[in-house]
Amino acid sequence: MTNTDSPPISMPTAALGGTGPIVSRLALGAMTFGAEADQNAAFEQLDAFAEAGGTLIDTADVYADGESERIIGRWLAERDHTDVVIATKGRFSPPSGSAGASRRSLVRSVDASLARLGVEAIDTYFVHGWDQHTPVLETLDTLAGLVRSGKIHSIGWSNVTGWQLAQIITEARLNGLVTPCVVQPQYNLLDRGIELEVLPCCLGNDLSITPWSPLGGGWLTGKYTRDERPAGASRLGDDPNRGVEAYDTRNNDRTWNILDTVRDVAERHERPMGQIAIAWLLTRPSVASVLLGARTVAQLRDNLAAATIDLTDQDTNDLTNSSAPGLPPYPYGMIEEFCDVPHWKQLGTDPVTTD
Repeated sequence: MTNTDSPPISMPTAALGGTGPIVSRLALGAMTFGAEADQNAAFEQLDAFAEAGGTLIDTADVYADGESERIIGRWLAERDHTDVVIATKGRFSPPSGSAGASRRSLVRSVDASLARLGVEAIDTYFVHGWDQHTPVLETLDTLAGLVRSGKIHSIGWSNVTGWQLAQIITEARLNGLVTPCVVQPQYNLLDRGIELEVLPCCLGNDLSITPWSPLGGGWLTGKYTRDERPAGASRLGDDPNRGVEAYDTRNNDRTWNILDTVRDVAERHERPMGQIAIAWLLTRPSVASVLLGARTVAQLRDNLAAATIDLTDQDTNDLTNSSAPGLPPYPYGMIEEFCDVPHWKQLGTDPVTTD
């Protein structure tokens, strides 16, 4: 039995890389706005987030076909929150504009997002994913022009591999263009794939990370069971085959072992499991702010309480070791044999090896 009554939140802050804004370490992800949360529910979340000291609000042009941005814009018009930091994304086909990260697409997408949000500038603009059809230099040059024009203030990338991120950074530096300050990947106790290449690249280039899906699509709250497929009003209840979070994909011994550890740590702190999973992410290198997505204000308030948890060294080690994915034999395993500093030690963490 966990105690859901949490102490008042004193929201910590962090900078997005070396060139981005200072933001709250817990961010409000607005993917549910206009879809799973109507405007009234979204306003309740936005108000509760601001009251808790939250500043970073993250959306995208494709969320609810642009309605997420419109809802945030209407909320901003009714409230006086000068400290709010707005992040949005473009790349996929929005209601207006064109798909991709080309000059034509991004200029139209940024203008459309500005109109829906009702703001003069976007604080951090993410390219929502890699575009194999557009040279990176064209994308970066377009973003640099948008920064010079005052339409965006800083840039980031979402959903990229290590080599793609390295190419983005290299092209920007070689051509004197604006460099990303932040990367937004999936990252949680169930999926630590970014630790192979993306996270080391961020560490080596002063980029922050703002992870999405910190609860693994609800898995890390402990609400799913080994022997019963999800049903009812939840992401996997609505669609058990939903993307990387699919029930059949994650219903395995590794997942249940990780959940057992999260449950043990949660019981030590008398807190819900989801708060522990978020608190663990806040200890990870390069993680500046964790995106919280919720259907209801009650869910959001519960997740925001993760900011009040201080994990012990034992808690952190237990969570890190139980979720350790291990290194692929080549090249990582081979490199481990002759490197003075093991790959995982470079991240400032315990080795993620498996027994």
